[in-house]
Amino acid sequence: MPRSNRPRGRQGRDARDEEEALDLSRLMTGWRRTEVRRGVLWNVQPVSAAQAQKSYVCPGCGQEIAAGVAHLVAWRADGVMGDAADIAARRHWHEHCWKIS
Repeated sequence: MPRSNRPRGRQGRDARDEEEALDLSRLMTGWRRTEVRRGVLWNVQPVSAAQAQKSYVCPGCGQEIAAGVAHLVAWRADGVMGDAADIAARRHWHEHCWKIS
């Protein structure tokens, strides 16, 4: 059988590299999920320590969430004022404080 001079696997490797980078970015950013707390639907997005660039005050305990500390961001998923208002009203929580709220 004659030999093929076509490069093989190059496109496959590039696609695999992109897929691995996408998986890594998903791991770094976390997965947004929805949760129900006290009858209210919330969007909850984990923030990794690498992504936490600023400090915030946790509404659960009133303590600072320092830059570089993994935490959660939560905002209403069913607000009557619309998505833009819900996102503007998002809050950063310690993971423990969110769990016990």
